[in-house]
Amino acid sequence: MPEPQGAAWERPPLLLVTVVPYTLLAGLAVFQVITEQSAGDGSLAVDLGLCGLAAGWMLGMFTLRPAWWERPLIMAVFFTGLVAITAVLVARTPVFGLFTPAPYIYAFTVVRWPWRLLGVAAVAVVAGAAQASSVPKTTALGLTISALIVIVNIVMMCVTAWFLQIAEQEREQRVQAFAELSRTNRLLEATLAENAGLHAQLLAQAREAGVLDERQRMAREIHDTLAQGLTGIITQLQAAEQMHDVPAQWRRPFEAVKGLARESLAEARRSVDALRPEPLETARLGEALTDVADRWSKLHGLPVQVTTTGTARPMAPEAEFALLRTAQEALANVAKHARATRIGVTLSYLEHEVALDVRDDGRGFDLAGLEAEGAGDGASRPASRGGFGLTIMRQRVEGLSGSLRIESEPGAGTGISACIPTQPTGSPDDRSHGSAARVPRMTDRMAEPPGSPV
Repeated sequence: MPEPQGAAWERPPLLLVTVVPYTLLAGLAVFQVITEQSAGDGSLAVDLGLCGLAAGWMLGMFTLRPAWWERPLIMAVFFTGLVAITAVLVARTPVFGLFTPAPYIYAFTVVRWPWRLLGVAAVAVVAGAAQASSVPKTTALGLTISALIVIVNIVMMCVTAWFLQIAEQEREQRVQAFAELSRTNRLLEATLAENAGLHAQLLAQAREAGVLDERQRMAREIHDTLAQGLTGIITQLQAAEQMHDVPAQWRRPFEAVKGLARESLAEARRSVDALRPEPLETARLGEALTDVADRWSKLHGLPVQVTTTGTARPMAPEAEFALLRTAQEALANVAKHARATRIGVTLSYLEHEVALDVRDDGRGFDLAGLEAEGAGDGASRPASRGGFGLTIMRQRVEGLSGSLRIESEPGAGTGISACIPTQPTGSPDDRSHGSAARVPRMTDRMAEPPGSPV
């Protein structure tokens, strides 16, 4: 059961590895002094010397070297040396078997798995030898009992080490599961927040679309009823004037009726114009784009080149509104993220569609990382890390059977292209023809050298 690769190593309890071994060794040294001080054969000095060697080995190789605790090879040398010194002490004086808890402590704290089993088995042999020291070794029964004592120690301690390792792995798995659960919760919270923001954006877009639809409906109603009726009144009055001379006593009220009808018609037309989306109230799409670009340039001190190609023709107000909002969002993202020096806005009236391109020479970004990270630079990046500008732009354009494309490379700027068909989408060939016409142009623009105009 090898230790998981890359698992974090935890430092052992400081009190357990620094105080307990020295306390055991000091107590046994005092015991030896009390029990052997009258022997006079020099064995006490040897035992005390071995105790000093053990203390010095632990002090120099472990206690004073905390940086070495995480180095498995050095800890293996330290543990092997300590077991050897303990074995010599036990061989000379079996009472030093009481010191074997110290090597056990180091085996369970600094020896890595699976070498821990080997270390625990080595200490168990020393401990078992100390326990069997009083058993006579001159008979087969004595040798068998001694071997059984050693084997029991090895089995017990190795099984203990095995179960402790299993418990440690289960604890690590619980910690990892808790960390994964916490990460999942954070992702869920972020997703919920993102969904809430997107929901708010969609509600705002729905309200905006509803207001736009209602304005257009009201404009149509005024045009089809009131304006048409007033136009008919004026036409009939003019026809009556041409057919018959108006008597002098009717001239004044007749002219008043015509004037009132013309004024009412003009007011109706102003009402229809006022219901067009701002800032398309007094300008066509190309003029509105120029006005938006001029205001953006004044605000950010960076010129925007606006170009209109092809023959301008009327579009549905919804399509004009979507393209205008796309340009506004793209310019806002250029200001926030692109660090550009040149920006170009191109409105192209093609055969079957109208295309809007917003191109900058800013930092650009890696398109492959756009879906993974949910963010980018330049005209295509959402307004903030958690923004939904690109999503709303795409939904607005695709809601009109259009398409939104992004082209970018790190350091090569960013281009965003919105295409909306100018006729019903019932003809797939027309749509594909228009789209095919757009690809080379965007590719050529993206391939322009940095020094060329945007």
